[in-house]
Amino acid sequence: MRKILFGVIITLIVLFTFKYCDDKKDEKVFLKESSTLIQEQINNVGKLIVTEGHFSEVFTYKNSKDVFGDLISVEKKALVVVNAEVTIAYDLSKIEYTIDEANKTLTITNIPEEEVRINPDLEYYDVQADYLNPFEAKDYNDIKNTVKQSLTKKIEVSDLKSNAKNRLMSELAKFYILTNSLGWTLLYNETPIENQEALQNIKL
Repeated sequence: MRKILFGVIITLIVLFTFKYCDDKKDEKVFLKESSTLIQEQINNVGKLIVTEGHFSEVFTYKNSKDVFGDLISVEKKALVVVNAEVTIAYDLSKIEYTIDEANKTLTITNIPEEEVRINPDLEYYDVQADYLNPFEAKDYNDIKNTVKQSLTKKIEVSDLKSNAKNRLMSELAKFYILTNSLGWTLLYNETPIENQEALQNIKL
């Protein structure tokens, strides 16, 4: 009887050992598959998000200088019509992240800054200059710099940047949906992202 009982116990131990090992093996396989799936998703999202805008302005450029001491003041001026295409982009291929399989966490450590590009098309009208104060390359450079400074201020008060951030967050939401469905945790630096609304509060 003791031999039978001992044999039953040994059999149960062996069965439980095999089941435990199989469960651990299955868990490791699942973690590996989850990690691979997350990496593939990040690679798929790793693209350039672009928000575009159009601005138009009219500038009057004036420049004067004194000649012969201060006896004569010679002025030059031009009417400048500006049509500018503006793009705000996030290059998601530059996202930095770490994957911790043991703790089942995806941590986004860095989100690239927005890239603002201003492409102005300038047309000059009513250009007036004097032989003693002609238009030079410096004048055209000054006009371009003034235009870009003015457009930069307009971009700051427009909704272009907020629209670009909203598009960024909609892409990052895919990370949350994926990690949440797999039972993983998404973090931005050290902060857990517990819902999609929390993404909107991320300070870039």
